[in-house]
Amino acid sequence: MEAAVDWLRAKGLSKAAKKAGRTAAEGTVGVMTDAKSGAIVEVNAETDFVARNELFQKAVMATTKIALKNDGDFEKVIAAPAPDGDGTVKDMFVNLVAKIGENMQLRRTAGVKVGEGVVAPYIHNAAADGMGKIGVLVALESSAKSDDLLDLGRKIAMHVAAARPLAATTAELDPQVVEKERVILTEQAKESGKPDNVVEKMVEGRLRKFYQESVLVEQAFVMDPDVTVGKFIENTAKELGAPVTLKGFIKFEVGEGIEKEETDFAAEVAAFSKAE
Repeated sequence: MEAAVDWLRAKGLSKAAKKAGRTAAEGTVGVMTDAKSGAIVEVNAETDFVARNELFQKAVMATTKIALKNDGDFEKVIAAPAPDGDGTVKDMFVNLVAKIGENMQLRRTAGVKVGEGVVAPYIHNAAADGMGKIGVLVALESSAKSDDLLDLGRKIAMHVAAARPLAATTAELDPQVVEKERVILTEQAKESGKPDNVVEKMVEGRLRKFYQESVLVEQAFVMDPDVTVGKFIENTAKELGAPVTLKGFIKFEVGEGIEKEETDFAAEVAAFSKAE
């Protein structure tokens, strides 16, 4: 009997290894908070069908809980003991591939915490409690009431999901991204044939517009486009009677950055029904 169990397990793991090369661009994002800290994970699968699978979702939430305990550290999460006691979290997903028949993987994890204040969560296109296609965490430092801060944080998180900022502040933008944008804008401005000093001013003006579109505190707030997100936070802080500092945000969107294979719905259904 033990030999049979070992054989079946080896066979399942072998199949899992074969599926590891398949593109996994679907899946779900899990979000979990605990007062002053929060964690977010992305687990990918090949199809959206599996993303709605109960076993898959259970594994995602268990992993998110582990991520919360480990400050979102990916290496610690993947090496942590599996909830069922069978190996590590990494092993849990390998075993899940063998059970469900699709390639899946824990792609990334992250965490954020505050000393005083709250970490507000938001899930867009929720598939289940704490899971969906887009997950956002917003960290606010303040001595204001937690409920008021959570309301503010949720509004900002909803904005992040919709506006997709690249960074919280201009100073936090990736220098390489800024330099790339500057080079493109400079080439565009030079086509005007204007003198270099004028070109330089044109580039700076267009960079400011880039910041307004890409930096969270500089973006027009989706719920009130007459003010920026930064101004909205400032105005709300006055109403709450305590300073509010945006410590940061994290946004995960399922499959972002993954080159997805194009397929039609019928083909997806057929592929799922034939999964080993």
